[in-house]
Amino acid sequence: MMNVTRKDVDALNAVLTVEVKQEEVAPQVEKVLNDYRKRANIPGFRKGNIPMSVVKKQYGQAVLVDEVNKALQSSLNDYLNTEKLDILGNPLPVPVDELDWTAQSFSFDFELGLTPKVEVKLPNKKAITRYEIQADDAFVNEQLQRLQKQYGTITPTEEVSKETELTVGVVFDGGEENKSATFAADELKSKKALTAFKNATIGDVLSLSTKGLFKEEHVLQRVMGKLPQKAVELSLTLQERNNRGLAELDQEFFDKIFGKDAVKTATECKAKLKEDASGHFETQANQKFVNDMTENLIDNTKFSLPDSFLKKWMQTAGENPISAEEAEAEYAKSERGLRYQLIESNLIQENNLQITREEIETFAKDLLQKQMVQFGRTDVKEEELNDIAARILGNQEEVKRISDQLMSEKMRQLFLEKGNIKVKKVNYDTFIKEAYKK
Repeated sequence: MMNVTRKDVDALNAVLTVEVKQEEVAPQVEKVLNDYRKRANIPGFRKGNIPMSVVKKQYGQAVLVDEVNKALQSSLNDYLNTEKLDILGNPLPVPVDELDWTAQSFSFDFELGLTPKVEVKLPNKKAITRYEIQADDAFVNEQLQRLQKQYGTITPTEEVSKETELTVGVVFDGGEENKSATFAADELKSKKALTAFKNATIGDVLSLSTKGLFKEEHVLQRVMGKLPQKAVELSLTLQERNNRGLAELDQEFFDKIFGKDAVKTATECKAKLKEDASGHFETQANQKFVNDMTENLIDNTKFSLPDSFLKKWMQTAGENPISAEEAEAEYAKSERGLRYQLIESNLIQENNLQITREEIETFAKDLLQKQMVQFGRTDVKEEELNDIAARILGNQEEVKRISDQLMSEKMRQLFLEKGNIKVKKVNYDTFIKEAYKK
């Protein structure tokens, strides 16, 4: 290893100086030049008989530069590993105006951004709400009616009621007909629009402003395929006007929803809808809890970062260099994410959270088994699962993805065990209003 010295600028920044002597790289330079001498084609000389002085004159400095760079990279990596130096980003070379490649030694400086000391306090001071969402009868009945409508019979109608489905051809921005879209009359907010559709006949074109057209923005997005930045005029050609009857709660309906003979009565149907909703609700509640705990830890775990170094590093870290202004903006977007990575790393280390190979294999096999059941495969043998899991785990990207999922779950369990939390039981509507302030 070359001579490497470290100078701390402050607690978060340091400079490494690497000295490379000509004599240390000379053997490798000589070896490369000898290979060039054997292989090079230089006019006026037979291949393999080129004088070394000619080879050195033509290739010597380029080879020296290349070998010095290799020695630098190797020395930096060895030093960081040996000293177990925990850094952010990568070492940044300090620009050198001019270098004398005939000198006996060369000195290069590298800026380092040092990882700050992070201390995470659990339990957190402010209690975080963990919602338990109840699938009440009102929600289950609403879901059942939605499914009955989805699979119900469609009947053309001349009259428009709030349940009537209107299918229209959509034109905007002066273009050709962009798409067809369907929405319920009850989703209209504009009384003018509702009156227009009631008075229209099939084939009529209605010109309507998007401003205040629908009660919910997501309906406008569905109709247009996007949300306009400002109000625009829509040309809507009335194509169909239908009422949708509710499907009967019979075996045919149950089989369409849950699979052959999985459910046989309306009571079983509601129980299954409640069970499925509870699983979905639990996933949403867990994600909300983890997000809130994460934000709380970021806000309340105080430590400094080598901001200037990181912004400078970000200018050259990507595939294409970016300006200082772009790096400033990018850093502002990514700073909280970086802070949480350091917080999470501390929690993993302090609580000895580890992912074993056995856990990864078990997760992969359980996931495979669930997927096969969805496709009607309930007789999968252990040997077949092992073979498929082994192929999946041969993919390092897949192993990392599974490991990340398992670690996320371990972090959630850690938050539940050590965090300051309060449990609140709510129905789904209350959860949406409280959790997302809607």
